[in-house]
Amino acid sequence: MGRFRNASHDDGAESAIDMSPLMDCVFILLIFFIVTTTFVDETGIEVDKPQAASASRLEKTSILIALTQDGEVVYGGREIGVAGVRPLVKRMLQKEDVPVIIQADKAAVSGMLVRIIDEAKLGGAVKVSVATAVEQG
Repeated sequence: MGRFRNASHDDGAESAIDMSPLMDCVFILLIFFIVTTTFVDETGIEVDKPQAASASRLEKTSILIALTQDGEVVYGGREIGVAGVRPLVKRMLQKEDVPVIIQADKAAVSGMLVRIIDEAKLGGAVKVSVATAVEQG
């Protein structure tokens, strides 16, 4: 009697899917999204901005400084105070020439806002803006 082999068994050889082309596509997509994404540094605190009829969109790359209703000056989630504005602006402007945007709460003291604008200009900022909400109506 002859021996018959079962054709469905290959003595331990298993078929596998080659995953390397899929991984190549995933890495190419990841690199594409990293290169095309613009990162914006938020202030790390939510302020209630005043409304203005002349509000317009500003550049994505900018130095965002927040002024709370309690008079705290915040950058990147930590309080820097008015005295920290000038060194921050000097340091950031060494990398590239970007505008300074102050997100002041509408209940904040206007004198404090003026001091922050002065400190930013003394730090070398050419363009200093105040962020507002678009007026509804």
